[in-house]
Amino acid sequence: MSKPRLVEIYDELLAFFGPQHWWPGETPFEVIVGAVLTQNTAWTNVEKAIANLKDMGVLSFEAMVDLPHATLAELIRPCGYFNIKASRLHNLLGMIQARYRGDLALLAEEDLATLRQTLLEVKGIGPETADSILLYATNKPTFVIDAYTHRILSRHGLVSEEEASYDDIQNLFMTSLPNSTDLFNEYHALLVRTGKEFCKKSTPRCSDCPLKPQELRPIHE
Repeated sequence: MSKPRLVEIYDELLAFFGPQHWWPGETPFEVIVGAVLTQNTAWTNVEKAIANLKDMGVLSFEAMVDLPHATLAELIRPCGYFNIKASRLHNLLGMIQARYRGDLALLAEEDLATLRQTLLEVKGIGPETADSILLYATNKPTFVIDAYTHRILSRHGLVSEEEASYDDIQNLFMTSLPNSTDLFNEYHALLVRTGKEFCKKSTPRCSDCPLKPQELRPIHE
């Protein structure tokens, strides 16, 4: 895999879609909550759960950290696995309370490597969730790898579909691109949109994909 192709992919997607203004969260805390809730579900379901939390006035660290498990689980029911995710949220908030006194500004001041390891030590927080929090809530330069990214790169022969690990793919991006939070943010968002609209799991729209050579795409009147 050569560096220029990763840059070409970014340029092609940005030219096709334009800036994505991602992640869809109004505050760092909302982004943190969303990163946990979006595990194994569509973002539309997360939006419903976030709306419930806002309607009840509990979308803040101070309110949620003391919220009973059953109450939190019921509010986030739309996102699926709500009991598990309620526990994961409380595990994460408990760590933030114990290590950073509940202060997200202190959390954001932690260096990237230390904070990433701290997040990964929280039960229920995996690499994708941790990196989403790092990139989108604390503005630290780390590349988020998700199913869309893995699928797109494997279908284009840039990584192995079966053998490439999360760390392998992340390392590919982070050693081949400038170390830029804005770039990692935009690139990931563009890959997500490509995966949703074109590089679908079972019915890919390859003929119209912005990553397909222009001369091979159909001409639409």
